Amino acid sequence: MTVTAAEARAKVARAEHLAKAVHPSPRMVREAMSEVDGFNAKFAVLITRLVGTMWCAYLFAVIALLGLGPALKPGGEGLIAWIAQTFLQLVLLSVIMVGQNVQSIASDARAEHTFKDTESILDRLDLHTEGGLKAILDRLDEIAPVAGGPGASTAARPTGERR
Repeated sequence: MTVTAAEARAKVARAEHLAKAVHPSPRMVREAMSEVDGFNAKFAVLITRLVGTMWCAYLFAVIALLGLGPALKPGGEGLIAWIAQTFLQLVLLSVIMVGQNVQSIASDARAEHTFKDTESILDRLDLHTEGGLKAILDRLDEIAPVAGGPGASTAARPTGERR
């Protein structure tokens, strides 16, 4: 089974998105904090970036497991309460945040790619840009007088106006 170049690029892109979300660098955290104003906003961004990592999820899992012993005391309802209140809330909080970060980064990359594609298409459709439609219209202007007689395509239009 061979992997095409597009599939290889997609795997690399997914790995890059995952790495950015799972292991944010201190530079990325500083950049995110510089995008907001005020102490409260900066502190909120810092906490969100730190809690939204898999390392934090692992730490929360260890903390939750430390509370498992007291939950296993006779009665049985302690285990259910421990799972619902401690383990799920602590661990899933970070895991969900990591998933949202991965999706957000991938979505931003897709949006950037779509924007570049749209910009390229619009550039080619622009009548004043070399290449694309301008080249086709210029070539038609060269051909049309020969096909329809002298000055056939330009006589009906004012100078410089396109169809």
